Amino acid sequence: MENTRLAIKNAIQESINVKQKIQESPYIIDQIISVADKISDALLSGNKVMLAGNGGSAADAQHIAAEFVSRLEKDRPGLAAIALTTDSSILTAIGNDYGFENLFKRQIQANHRRGDVLIGITTSGKSKNVLAGFSFARQNGLVTVCLAGEGGDLDGTVDHLIRVPSNVTTRIQESHILIGHIICQQVEVRLFGA
Repeated sequence: MENTRLAIKNAIQESINVKQKIQESPYIIDQIISVADKISDALLSGNKVMLAGNGGSAADAQHIAAEFVSRLEKDRPGLAAIALTTDSSILTAIGNDYGFENLFKRQIQANHRRGDVLIGITTSGKSKNVLAGFSFARQNGLVTVCLAGEGGDLDGTVDHLIRVPSNVTTRIQESHILIGHIICQQVEVRLFGA
């Protein structure tokens, strides 16, 4: 029983340590501010936010989209956001007809408008379908935001890269949802006041 308690406490402390590093990183804080500004500008211009990811990151994409569309902390009008991970018919059709690596690129191509924001979430920094989505998005005038961990060769592939200072998937995912919540909160403040 004592070993179990220690393991639980260690997991909590590891999560705290990663979040402490995020809090102490001027670069990450500045990127969060920049992304909140870009999303706010896009929404005010009639654009939308699209989110993509695989596995747990797909769930995070859906979670963050729900915070924009429904609400986070304020009772306010819904904000235009779409998780590209939710329609099983679209996902299986694209996967079958064009390959899994084109899952997000095809949906972005069908739904994008210049000035939209694409948030891609990849803990490894190597998800081929997320990277293909970024490539299409950048060529077609979308603002690109990547939430990643320490892995992957992402420098120069997106407009805004927010790397969680960890290579442990669970710690990265915990931090991605924190960052997503903060971005949404900042957008609400910018659009609807404190």
